[in-house]
Amino acid sequence: MSAVDSLLDSIEIPRMAKVRQNFPRPAVGDIAGTVAKNLKDSGTLSAVKPGWKVAITAGSRGISNMPLVLKTVVESVKSAGGEPFVFPAMGSHGGATAEGQSHMLESMGITEKYVGAPIKSSMETVVVGNAPNGRPIYMDKYASEADAVVVVNRIKPHVAFRGNFESGLMKMITIGMGKQKGADSAHRMGFGQMAENVPAYAKIVLAKKNILCAVGLVENAYHETAEIEVLKPSEIELREPQMLKRAWELYPKLFFDKLDVLVLDEIGKDISGTGFDTNVLGRYHTPYASGGPDIARIAVLDITDKSSGNGNGLGILDFTTRRAFEKFDFEQSYPNSLTSTVPMSVKIPMVLRNDRQAIQSAIKTCNAMDRSAVRIVRIKNTVSLSEIEVSESLMPYAADHPNLSVEGAVGELPFDADGNLF
Repeated sequence: MSAVDSLLDSIEIPRMAKVRQNFPRPAVGDIAGTVAKNLKDSGTLSAVKPGWKVAITAGSRGISNMPLVLKTVVESVKSAGGEPFVFPAMGSHGGATAEGQSHMLESMGITEKYVGAPIKSSMETVVVGNAPNGRPIYMDKYASEADAVVVVNRIKPHVAFRGNFESGLMKMITIGMGKQKGADSAHRMGFGQMAENVPAYAKIVLAKKNILCAVGLVENAYHETAEIEVLKPSEIELREPQMLKRAWELYPKLFFDKLDVLVLDEIGKDISGTGFDTNVLGRYHTPYASGGPDIARIAVLDITDKSSGNGNGLGILDFTTRRAFEKFDFEQSYPNSLTSTVPMSVKIPMVLRNDRQAIQSAIKTCNAMDRSAVRIVRIKNTVSLSEIEVSESLMPYAADHPNLSVEGAVGELPFDADGNLF
């Protein structure tokens, strides 16, 4: 028995019970029909001339219904007489390579066969102008050479800063379409300037390039499409902050203000830019965002396969497993952090042999006066928050909370012979 084994062997893990979190659930029933109708009603595609090359953005996040939304936009552009193509608009993600970005789209179901249009992936950019701070503003070369661009993205709170424009359409125009060079330019002064840089850069692109329209998506806490709007370029600046406010209203959360331990089954780039949603867990890698629960220790057990070894976010957490550590790919993880100028998110936390020891380590170090009453919540990831597990000590709280309902009896966590959860 090693020294670590000796220190952790006696740490008991409390019994847990399944609990359901209940959120408001507005949702769009007919995704394709709504996108097509809103595009038609906006009148924005009437400007398309026969044979126009129309570039359509595709980001790196696991946005609900994104393949279907893109497919519908493609069909609508074709109906208007245009020749659409899709291009990765994800800054430095995918290891900052054209192949890596194509692979990310494919892993999310965004393929040429499904969307019905070519996918043109390149890291080449052109400079379209200069920002008020003097920094160059970049744009994907394929998109810049196209006759028009359609911007498609989800509008939601950002994980590292606060502003009127966070993660959404303006950011897609500034950073997503700017590829690695555009992301680097916007991040050069750090996240403290991002609330100003995102709209400042985007306004110049909007003024210089033919952006036909923007398709803005808002999701509910169940990762379902709640709202779809098609905005003219002149409407984005006014409407996006209003949609961001709506996104906050529908945003997922943990209905616990203070916890001793959180067990996070997985992180990944397909879940969030930082591997997990910092707003949900109250753990941030910059001082420009705040809020969320107060959690003493967080143990993350794995990295999703779709993340392709990108372990961004590990450094913000406290403990992980050897399984997750062995998936960590430097070439996939470091480019994003170097570009965003935030190295903390790709640091390596304490690495334990298995799930059991990672959880035990979190319990041992959480400084709870009574370990038998330690307050623990376990979640799959920060997207799947409707079904969670809570420790026995939290059962009375869960039973009385209007947004929580206890789904089962308490029981031991199921570990296999290797000490991992199954």
